[in-house]
Amino acid sequence: MIEAVVDLPDDVDSLRVMIVAQAAKLAEANRLLHTRDTLIEKLKAQLALLRRARYGASSEKVEREIEQLELALEDIEALAGETAPPPVHKVEAEKNKPARQPLPDHLPCFEEVHELGDCACPTCGGRDFLKAGSVVSKVLDYVPASFRVVRHVRRKMVCKGCDTEITAAMPSPPIERGKPGAGLLAHVLVSKYCDHLPLYRQSDIYAREGVELSRSTMADWIGQASTLLAPLVDALRAHVFGGNRLHGDDTPVPVLDPGRGRTKEGRLWVYVRDGRPWKDQEPPAAAYFYSPDRKGEHPRTHLENFRGVLHADGYGGFRHLYEQKKLGEEPHILEAACMAHVRRKFFDLTVSGPAPIAEEAIKRIGELYDIEALIRGAPPSLRREIRQKQTAPRFKALRDWLETTLAQLPQKSKTAEHIRYALTRWSALGRFIDDGTIEIDNNAAERAIRPITLGRKNWLFAGSDKGGQRAAGILSLIETAKLNGLDPEAYLRNVLAQIADHPAKKIADLLPWSDAFKPKLA
Repeated sequence: MIEAVVDLPDDVDSLRVMIVAQAAKLAEANRLLHTRDTLIEKLKAQLALLRRARYGASSEKVEREIEQLELALEDIEALAGETAPPPVHKVEAEKNKPARQPLPDHLPCFEEVHELGDCACPTCGGRDFLKAGSVVSKVLDYVPASFRVVRHVRRKMVCKGCDTEITAAMPSPPIERGKPGAGLLAHVLVSKYCDHLPLYRQSDIYAREGVELSRSTMADWIGQASTLLAPLVDALRAHVFGGNRLHGDDTPVPVLDPGRGRTKEGRLWVYVRDGRPWKDQEPPAAAYFYSPDRKGEHPRTHLENFRGVLHADGYGGFRHLYEQKKLGEEPHILEAACMAHVRRKFFDLTVSGPAPIAEEAIKRIGELYDIEALIRGAPPSLRREIRQKQTAPRFKALRDWLETTLAQLPQKSKTAEHIRYALTRWSALGRFIDDGTIEIDNNAAERAIRPITLGRKNWLFAGSDKGGQRAAGILSLIETAKLNGLDPEAYLRNVLAQIADHPAKKIADLLPWSDAFKPKLA
């Protein structure tokens, strides 16, 4: 640490020695900081690559590597806090100080005043002081979540004329004769299905706060809440399939298979209606479904009454949906293939080393995405006009280049395989050019699948096929609330507080975008 001014020597030579020593310490500290920052950037780059792999061909090995790299980053960044570099000159410190994100304005602010108390002036020893203002600094603090007991008191009155006794009504609880309030029930649901905390972990957390809630008790609450919310889930799904543009995807989930003593692979499907990129006025929503396998009959059942364009990957189970029902009749569902899948396949070729053909493909596809970024949120007519002028020529040039390149490659190479993947879907890949309401990729559905891929390692497995169906319904409400900019816990708390008494024919009033409902979440 730099010595105080009063302790500095008077002779110039001694001062020079001290300055040289401090400069050497500062240079070493800067070298260590540079080494640390370089390592952090390297680890972050590796993490980004592994996360990309996890959303593609996921594996337990990739998951473990991600966890190890995240732990390494935590250790390095925590160590930086323990070994702070020596202080530098104030002017230099201000110049190099990173921009700090302001604290949120909406949070309540509590003031702690620190008085000087009985003290003496460090310069003259005097004890008489005049007020000279205050120095204010702000920190972001956290108050742990807390339980509370709500005591409902229902007043009773007696009629003077006939002695009839009348008792004040109260809202029906979410669970009849149950002890959880709407807030606790919403918290348990969101912790499990949004924050990926299994019930046994929640039980341990609540026990630390002095509240004993067994896993089996909370599981029973979730079952009853799922039944209560079922009509709302049905209304949400009807809204999703009521449009004519959908994004669809699926992902595996492990499910207990008691008869065989191990887990089996179930499937969660998601269908997203989101017209915000082309200024559609209908609210976005996501509907999830569970199935015990990946047979094509499941999407056929889900989309039985849907008519329009389906954005999807190359899964064979969707293929029959695009077929003509009658000769000479347009298919009920048109395929819009995903350019992100094509780009990802070429990107994977660049991971192991230089891949000039793959890099050129990525560059050309990137030009298409640059145009999409400019027209996101524009009306369909403008999107189509710009795509016709700017995208169509590049799209044709990309196909010509792919065909020419394919003819020069060994047909069994990975690069040739990925080019054929794109060319066999070319018509479906280019459908977005002629229609401003169609997207270039299926990323809307992949974003909706991501919470499941992130939470899967925490869930370990679903307890049964019924548990998978329950998860699909609750996930539909949580993810749709998020799509509409709502806090899912606040949304479910409000829904659960009133759904037991809500008229069935007005169930749509409890959907996240309802005008009557949104102000209650503000």
